[in-house]
Amino acid sequence: MTGSPLLQGRTALPTGVDGLRAYTGPDGVAVLVLDRPHKRNALTLAIWQALPKTLALIAGQPGVRALLVTGAGGTFSAGADIAELSEVYGDARRADAYHEENVAAEEALAAFPHPTLAVVHGACVGGGCQLAVACDLRFGARDARLGITPAKLGVVYPAVPTLRLARLVGPARAKYLLFSGELVPAARAAEFGLLDEVVPGDELDARALEFAVLLGKRSPQTIGAVKAALAGPPEEAAAAIEPWARRSREAPDVREGLAAFLERREARF
Repeated sequence: MTGSPLLQGRTALPTGVDGLRAYTGPDGVAVLVLDRPHKRNALTLAIWQALPKTLALIAGQPGVRALLVTGAGGTFSAGADIAELSEVYGDARRADAYHEENVAAEEALAAFPHPTLAVVHGACVGGGCQLAVACDLRFGARDARLGITPAKLGVVYPAVPTLRLARLVGPARAKYLLFSGELVPAARAAEFGLLDEVVPGDELDARALEFAVLLGKRSPQTIGAVKAALAGPPEEAAAAIEPWARRSREAPDVREGLAAFLERREARF
């Protein structure tokens, strides 16, 4: 990631595992990097296991308001480390435990308390795409290719990521992706709803950082309520958002937002 603006001026945090790096910065944007470029950032069991603790560490850092998730070496992630996965599937109990860790990591990313944005260069495949889908938003380079490939391996994709994908792109397109295992180019991924913005590759990091900084200036109360409402099934949204709405009657965000609008200045949340 030499020359990328994503890491400039940032401080590294410990992750306790090779292949995963984390950073925070004075702009309120944290960065999580999948860093096994020699293996196209393939995800090991150790990385899956480290993700929940690393995400909790990032969330606990003062001033963090948004998280970017990306990969080193021009690739987001090629997915699970297949050599490791072939060993795991030699024992049913190990396979069960592997998928439990995998889903726990995905759910920890989905539950991150601030906006999350996947920054997708190159291939975003299998478990890598699972992590991207668990982010709130996804920006991709024009040459990005995304897909989920368990049907090529005979793996049964867990229920949690299956349903999350279907909520994002719709049941028919989820079936298209999961049945075929085909990778779709960035433009088609955007049509599916799998990418929210597509930009030239040499502009992607700067655009993602710019947007993350923007999100950091918006009301954390509003953003938190939206995340809570959309985290579960529709019938639970009202109950999920109710405590946020109650707190908003007394919290300073609304007063500050209205005052900033009337004074024609940017709100300071």
